[in-house]
Amino acid sequence: MELSLLGWPSDGPTLDLDHREFAYAGKFVMSSTGKAVAREDGEVIGAVAFNEDRTDTDRLWLRYVTVRQDRRGEGIGPELLAFALGRARERGYERVRIAVNNPFAYEACYRAGFGFTGKTTGVAELVLEWPSDRDPERYRAGLDRFRERDLSDAEETFLERTDGVPPGVADAPDADERSEQS
Repeated sequence: MELSLLGWPSDGPTLDLDHREFAYAGKFVMSSTGKAVAREDGEVIGAVAFNEDRTDTDRLWLRYVTVRQDRRGEGIGPELLAFALGRARERGYERVRIAVNNPFAYEACYRAGFGFTGKTTGVAELVLEWPSDRDPERYRAGLDRFRERDLSDAEETFLERTDGVPPGVADAPDADERSEQS
């Protein structure tokens, strides 16, 4: 797998993803966000869009993360998130945030090094941030917030199997070893 940065928001990168294979595909056509991708055999298998916080120039927001439908569950999301986090750190961002709306994304963010802030956005997404103390109690509190929702069978099964222990950051392979920055 190859990870690459397509550009920062000021570069105006766009990405045309098939809406039948990728969630949030329409959000990647916009040129107002930066983009990074995961490719295999030249084909995009995952993407993340991001932009600077309007009120805090030291903070970057990861806005949309998507993995091709047939490749979900392979660890691509956490690896792509870790790659984006690394590029943000290199660019000088002191904090990186992401808001998630499902337990799968929540877990992927933890694997990439994020931790739950205890906050939600106006649309009931849980806000995670790097750096974080990754407190196990706070991790479980986030899982409990998902348990209070009307969930799909897959989400309920996932939460039933989760032991409440935050996953290790090193669960995703080191993104820097197999990445290319453009």
